[in-house]
Amino acid sequence: MAISQTIWSLDNKNELKESSLISEKELEDLLCEHIEILNNNWLVVNRQVKTDAGKFIDILCIDRDGDMVVVELKKDMTPREVTAQVIDYAASVAKMSIEEIAEQYILFTNGEETLDAAFKSKFGSALDDSIVNERVKMTIVATKMDSSTERIIHFLRDVYGVDINILFFNVYLSGKERIISRTWFVEDIEESMPSALPKKRQWNGEYYVSFGEFDCRRWSDARKYGFISAGHGSWYSKTLFMLSKGDRVWINIPQTGYVGVGIVEEEARMAKDQTFTIGGSVKAMTDIQMDGDYSYMQDDEEMAEYVVKVNWIKTVGEKSAIKETGFFGNQNTVCRPTTEKWNYTVGRLKTLWNVD
Repeated sequence: MAISQTIWSLDNKNELKESSLISEKELEDLLCEHIEILNNNWLVVNRQVKTDAGKFIDILCIDRDGDMVVVELKKDMTPREVTAQVIDYAASVAKMSIEEIAEQYILFTNGEETLDAAFKSKFGSALDDSIVNERVKMTIVATKMDSSTERIIHFLRDVYGVDINILFFNVYLSGKERIISRTWFVEDIEESMPSALPKKRQWNGEYYVSFGEFDCRRWSDARKYGFISAGHGSWYSKTLFMLSKGDRVWINIPQTGYVGVGIVEEEARMAKDQTFTIGGSVKAMTDIQMDGDYSYMQDDEEMAEYVVKVNWIKTVGEKSAIKETGFFGNQNTVCRPTTEKWNYTVGRLKTLWNVD
């Protein structure tokens, strides 16, 4: 399957000519400064990162889930050797510790900013050390691809679920102005995986919830009144709508540990519309004295806080939170994990909290 791009000027009614006036170095500079050209959910960790084999990764990124992303730039043809090269790079990155990754970011910023601060600034939540580098993604940036590479990429993705992709780019001339275009080879592996891959593990029916504590959101409130919440952007709140009445949720505070398990009472609602029964009286959430402030941006449906009422089975304070090696963690507010690590985590918590 050949992929080609053509750009026409609607004003001048002519096809823009492709330009070769860009080097791999210039492309690398551009992407490091504007990584959103590839993906707005990536944060550049460093460039020209040395691997165990003494070779250099063009750009190393981390995404909002804590997964590492290896970006390899190839201005010309992408033969199958490039695929082997980027997999070798990924194998090296997979062995990196959180300390080594953080050190790479310090080098990238000349010590002016830490990875923790940059991650929170870009994604609005703290970086949870326990989930960093659980998975390595690979992206080859190229102008074209040979048929051999196409077969290899499809095989690795469709059969084994390897998160490898190719982004094609072209540079065009419009007068003296250069224009860059980009096209992904295939959709994101996380979107295609459910239908493309055989299910090796079944979901255990238990929901994971990441409860991000900030000034506007406090576990003390959630524990006392029976709810979970998320907001400050649709990426954080939209997964709350996965939950329905009767679902069981296990609550993890990032970098703190697991603090509760309960049964969902009703679907998500905006905080300004949520009510609680207190002492036999129904009160609006906005009228209840709480440690957090859940009424921020209440007129903005995308940025507002959303709340799911929960009937707690077991809760503990943050000082009694349970955090053990091997426990599952994820940056998504709500998810349905299918990993063995999730089965282990739920089983362990059931034992510790005496939950059926």
